Amino acid sequence: MNLATGAEALGALPVGWAATWAARRLAETDAPSLAAMIAIEAGVALSAVLLAPAAEVPALLLAGWTLGLLAMIDLLSLRLPDILTLPLGVAGLVFGPALVGAPLAEHVIGGAAGYAALSLVSWAYARVRGRDGMGLGDAKLLAAGGAWLGWTALPNVVVLACAGGIAWAALRMLRRGRAGLAEPIAFGLPLCAAIWASLLLAVVGAGA
Repeated sequence: MNLATGAEALGALPVGWAATWAARRLAETDAPSLAAMIAIEAGVALSAVLLAPAAEVPALLLAGWTLGLLAMIDLLSLRLPDILTLPLGVAGLVFGPALVGAPLAEHVIGGAAGYAALSLVSWAYARVRGRDGMGLGDAKLLAAGGAWLGWTALPNVVVLACAGGIAWAALRMLRRGRAGLAEPIAFGLPLCAAIWASLLLAVVGAGA
């Protein structure tokens, strides 16, 4: 790790402070704590700096720090604000092709396919159960993931996110019984984690 990437990692401190302020404003709550948000953004920075080529780190940090903020907001308020997901998707179309070494068309298709897939799931759930089960914020977040990664990565992202959601639900049930299953799950959190892990792996693979 050279001085430049070390400085980028230290940037997690002011970013964590800014993310704490943004999370509290957008989630309309006094949480999260500054320490928790700095820890999340520092973890993102260290994983990018340690695993990815130095030239790719700035773009990765843009994606990772935004995903960390989105995950926290969804955990606190079950919301994924457009003010973050939409610019994240646009940034994916700008930086994604160079990061993962795929044509721009694959990323455009990825954005459209990601949105269409979860929108369809949301519509089908509402038709069958008679109530909303998944908001369109999740669809916009997966669209942003598709914009960064390209359409071929979307199945892996969805599988990883669903595995995380199932594990979370299982832990809730073990701790609180069936009552824990009645509460909604912030699917944006495992989805953000899945997008970040897939993006890191894609960048490392493209640079190998």
